[in-house]
Amino acid sequence: MSDDRLDAMLYRHPAHIPIGISFLPATWIRYREALDTLLARYPVVFSKGDGARDYDAVDGRYVQGEHVDVWGCVWSNVRNGMDSIVTKHPVPTRADVHTLDAPKKDSGFPHGFMWLRLADLRGFDEIMIDFAEEPPELQMLIDIVLEYNLRQVDNLLHTENPTPHLVGFGDDLGAQHSLAISPDTWRKYLKPCFAAIYARCHAAGHWVYMHTDGHIVAIIPDLVDCGVNVINAQIRANGLDNLVAMCKGKVCVALDLDRQLFPFCSPKDIDDHIHEVTDKLGAPEGGLWLCAECGPDVSLENIEAICKGLDKYRDYYN
Repeated sequence: MSDDRLDAMLYRHPAHIPIGISFLPATWIRYREALDTLLARYPVVFSKGDGARDYDAVDGRYVQGEHVDVWGCVWSNVRNGMDSIVTKHPVPTRADVHTLDAPKKDSGFPHGFMWLRLADLRGFDEIMIDFAEEPPELQMLIDIVLEYNLRQVDNLLHTENPTPHLVGFGDDLGAQHSLAISPDTWRKYLKPCFAAIYARCHAAGHWVYMHTDGHIVAIIPDLVDCGVNVINAQIRANGLDNLVAMCKGKVCVALDLDRQLFPFCSPKDIDDHIHEVTDKLGAPEGGLWLCAECGPDVSLENIEAICKGLDKYRDYYN
């Protein structure tokens, strides 16, 4: 981890605000050499790395077609380079929970390892009914998934570099305007799971980075209680003022700049956006990273505006 990221996380007055930009595979497929040429003008924002890029390279859930994961969930993808969704759920009834065994194969921590894993196993409608009715099968299912995840974190910590660093996790806990379940229900059933997993990272001397899309404002203090040191939160779903109130000076935010704005705005709108969030959520002592992800619906003009803004405002407090 770069010194700026560590210093920002620990509120040690980083030399620069940490910045970064990433692209869906479909974005590379669309823009190809033109995107590489653009990014070459902003080496501080995007490091190309060594070797030539295969613009059509796609793997995992981004490959068009159907894929089955280690749990038996069937993922379907209708467009190469975009992400998949689960369309066939291996535990469609509560009776199926009683015969469910966790996979023998270790798959680490894919995006959606706890809350989304429950929904992928049961199906969204069924897991929502489970959380509403709270049958014994709900806790049974949670325990099976948690036990598997604890094995994954033990494997991870055994094989990773023992030098203190950020261990990354991703699980989308929110919808556009709220959590999928109530904060109290989340605290009852899911907070103990995240706390148990992240406690093992801290016991090994590491920090925790958590990506979580959607509206999660109500449980940000709970995530900090669980051991999250850097939270990768979306600005549109949570609101800038809410993030300032909940996070500033309390937990480092790797802010996901407004992906829902990028396809529809002007370059000036993007500059104004990055300026505002840097001014309100940032501070000289740290606590802020600026992150942007671009899909294929974002124009090259706006991708360049994002790069310019990140390059410009990384030194806002210098």
